[in-house]
Amino acid sequence: MIKTTPLHQNDSTPFHDPMLYRQLIGRLLYLTNTRPDISFATQQLSQFMATPTINHYKAITRVLRYLKGSPSQGLFYPTSSTVQLKGFIDSDWATCPDTRKSVSGYCMFLGDSLVSWKSKKQTTVSRSSSEAEYRALGLASCEVQWLTYLLLDFQVPFIQPALLYCDSNSARYIAANSVFHERTKHIEIDCHVARERLQNKLYHLLPIHTTYQVADIFTKAL
Repeated sequence: MIKTTPLHQNDSTPFHDPMLYRQLIGRLLYLTNTRPDISFATQQLSQFMATPTINHYKAITRVLRYLKGSPSQGLFYPTSSTVQLKGFIDSDWATCPDTRKSVSGYCMFLGDSLVSWKSKKQTTVSRSSSEAEYRALGLASCEVQWLTYLLLDFQVPFIQPALLYCDSNSARYIAANSVFHERTKHIEIDCHVARERLQNKLYHLLPIHTTYQVADIFTKAL
């Protein structure tokens, strides 16, 4: 996608065949099961299925040209690696020009194998970048909990706790230190599930430089 021109509603003439646009989106949604590199683009384009415009169709054809030019891209699963859950969390604050909602993104690795990823627009407007990052952390912590239950059900031995990497200092401080909660009462209660699971030692929350933030690809066009 083009970084400098974010898509929004009614940005050009309506597309003459909305059904074709919806069919292409449906195919891209299935393809994200093996191509995480198009997750963000598909998430962005799927917002306009009701009333797609010419610019939206041009953007989706750009994704199709990218796929045609990179048929060898995919997921690689090594035969031997450390069996430990590792996750990367990121968000892009107020990225939607129509609603000013933020985008959450995460990716989960089992050892060196990518096993789960998501790019999703948040349900409410965040009043700060810290809140947006913290909501993304809450979403990722739920995924870690689910993957942990799954491995236990399959009786797969793995290293605990999981490791979560977040490039937001404020989000990590809020999750680790209850003193910060007085400044963040506007954050919904369910977001504090991240702190509860951190205290229960489900995962370790570690810093990472933005340059090495793998989840960046799920929150913005790169």
